Amino acid sequence: MENNAVRLCKTIKYNRLFKRNLDMEQELIDSALSPTSDLSVDKIVNYINSSNETLQLLGIQAYARLKREKNPSINDTIDDILPRCIKLLDNDIISLQFQIASLLAIISLDTFKQTHVITCEAISKLIKLLKSSPIVAEQAVRALGNIIEDKPYARDFALKYNALPLLADLIKSDTSVSFMDNISWLLSNLCQRNIPLSVGLIRPVLPVFHCLFNIKNQYIISDICRTLSYLTDGSNDNVQAIMETVGILPKLLECLTLRKETIVIPALRTVGNIVTIGDDAQKNAVISAGGLSRLGDVLRYYLCVDEKYIVEEAFWAIFKIVDNTDRIQSVISADLLPLLIEGLQFGNAQIIATWTVIALITGGTIQHLIQLVQAGVLQAFCNLLESNNNLNIINALIGKAEILHAAEKIGQAEKLAIMIKKFGGLDKIENLQYHKNERVYAESLAIINVYFPQRVCTFIQCS
Repeated sequence: MENNAVRLCKTIKYNRLFKRNLDMEQELIDSALSPTSDLSVDKIVNYINSSNETLQLLGIQAYARLKREKNPSINDTIDDILPRCIKLLDNDIISLQFQIASLLAIISLDTFKQTHVITCEAISKLIKLLKSSPIVAEQAVRALGNIIEDKPYARDFALKYNALPLLADLIKSDTSVSFMDNISWLLSNLCQRNIPLSVGLIRPVLPVFHCLFNIKNQYIISDICRTLSYLTDGSNDNVQAIMETVGILPKLLECLTLRKETIVIPALRTVGNIVTIGDDAQKNAVISAGGLSRLGDVLRYYLCVDEKYIVEEAFWAIFKIVDNTDRIQSVISADLLPLLIEGLQFGNAQIIATWTVIALITGGTIQHLIQLVQAGVLQAFCNLLESNNNLNIINALIGKAEILHAAEKIGQAEKLAIMIKKFGGLDKIENLQYHKNERVYAESLAIINVYFPQRVCTFIQCS
């Protein structure tokens, strides 16, 4: 189940990368400069290598124009041009910094064959430009976002040079949406690690997440949700730091009410991470912030439109929450029982929904059991016995056994056994005694032996 969520987040990321690169290429083509169009490749190279700053600027503009137009005549010059451009980044002239950073952004859109020559030295200089003027900083962010994407060595080097706090400093109330878009993309790439970044690295950046969440841009919000999913993947320290940062949790849960899968999926992944590794206080904080109600909203919508992976992820989060009586009561109070019962009939989500219902039975009170029965759990389990999935059948048998066992404590086992028979469950259980799966056979036989002994006698006499 978790692998599905990870895979979907990766798909969202690569779709975002594809569209981002298309948009950037179109923007670069639209901004092509004409004054330098008559320069030959040799003259462009000479201009860039000259000591004259005006010629350097003209040469870089002309080279960028040819690169934007995908002119093949410059392919053999890139290994020579790049080191020179990287060296020129030390120049304090704003226009030159802007053009070089823009050129690096163009080059880094291309394949690895062309980007491998962008060295760690270039990364460190681009990071320094984050403290330059806003127009230069934006181009530096674009270039870094392209360079670092899916390159662990580049990401590690950028983190070493304090890219995260410098990025956070760029996020202000008057920062343009397009600039924020590039910042959020770079931020997500910096935080995508197999082992999450340490809490010491991320803590200074967390306060700006609230600002990013407030921007009405689906790509930025999706990036931030993905970033949070990376940071919470197995690190309780990070979870705690995020929970302590004002505004993040409510905004994250608010994302669950949106109808954009690119936002809902990473937001759900993050919530699932929090309640999976979180302690009691952290799980309770999710509940207090309205997390169960939001998860209910997700299920009510996506059960109807048959988005199975989103439904699975929502059920997973609920399953990890129902680990004590108080939180079970919270789930019931949030009116999630009908959705859980519906989940017992919903494709791949059946397994997780069944685990959750069994957890409610074994961890809840007698009153909780009564509410489950009133919600239709017995009939749902009876229907699940006809599943083609052996695990679903086994879970349904275990669920029935747990219900009957709990009912036995209050003298109601016989009443529930009659209900199971009425729903056709007993005939189905008897048929499962001929099932080729040994576990299915054993579980079905155990239920009949304990709770339907008269049927066992009849069966023996007939045979």
